[in-house]
Amino acid sequence: MTLETAPLTAPLPALDALCRNGAGLSIGVEFPLDNDFARHGRPGSTGQFGIPDLTHQRRRAELADRLGFKALWLRDVPLWVPAFGDAGQVFDPFPDLGYLAGVTDSILLGTAAVVLPLRNPLHVAKMAASIDQLSRGRLILGVASGDRPNEYPAFDADFDSRGELFRSSVNAIRTAWRESLGPEDTVKVLPPPAQDAIPLVAVGRAQQTTDWIASTMDGYMTYHRPGPLMQPVVNRWNHAVPDGQHKPLLTTMLLDLVEDSRAPAEPIRFGARLGRNSLARYLEELEASGVGHVALNFRPSQRPVEDALEEVAKHVLPAFS
Repeated sequence: MTLETAPLTAPLPALDALCRNGAGLSIGVEFPLDNDFARHGRPGSTGQFGIPDLTHQRRRAELADRLGFKALWLRDVPLWVPAFGDAGQVFDPFPDLGYLAGVTDSILLGTAAVVLPLRNPLHVAKMAASIDQLSRGRLILGVASGDRPNEYPAFDADFDSRGELFRSSVNAIRTAWRESLGPEDTVKVLPPPAQDAIPLVAVGRAQQTTDWIASTMDGYMTYHRPGPLMQPVVNRWNHAVPDGQHKPLLTTMLLDLVEDSRAPAEPIRFGARLGRNSLARYLEELEASGVGHVALNFRPSQRPVEDALEEVAKHVLPAFS
């Protein structure tokens, strides 16, 4: 396998739908749909910090779909490292996505992100294509190089080589989706994706240069920043994207939506605590900066997740639909 690969030029319906063909901001949600960050340490709370309650995930995923959120994002945390605290949504993203494909109708399904150096790229290609078929073309495959060095020895993988492994995996996955892997069509990965090509989005830098990501990947997801601080990030990204191509920049946001609709924005780590009116203005600033999609994460929310989902859907989503 070579380390470099040209981007595909085939249509990417899921990514176009996510970012409305560059026409503005869309809003999704990030699993787990739980408020375990806020719940930890309260009287009567159980469990360790960062391990969510998964009891209501199906119902909340169905609710997000019904309310009109654009995408559900799942993380890949291969091994729980207590020192990092956060176990993601606990379930492996691929069987979880297969399950969600069957219980949702229109919401897009994304990974943010599959740790490529710790997985065989042909398995990733086959699992992703399977999810794309099961969901009728709703998958966006976010991929990363991983940032937890403790995981790598357990997988007999070299942490320092993860950037090279990431590039070779991207090439192998795309090759498996479009070509035979043996002479005279003797070896193929089935099924083919439902889309002409499943969008591949770099989540974080993945040990790559911005120019490599912009020329090779279909989009880029970066850490949260408020709109004014995101503007130069978007400008650098757009400058790196080849002329004539639209490749969106995506981000996430930790959200503690308070009951007072007029409450001003108060920064928290990777997000904000604020009322719905301030949230709308906050998202408008991100849209003005050129961000194409924001995935809201409700884990620091003091309120029930259902209440926050419904309030955002009723009072905020219409401005971005």
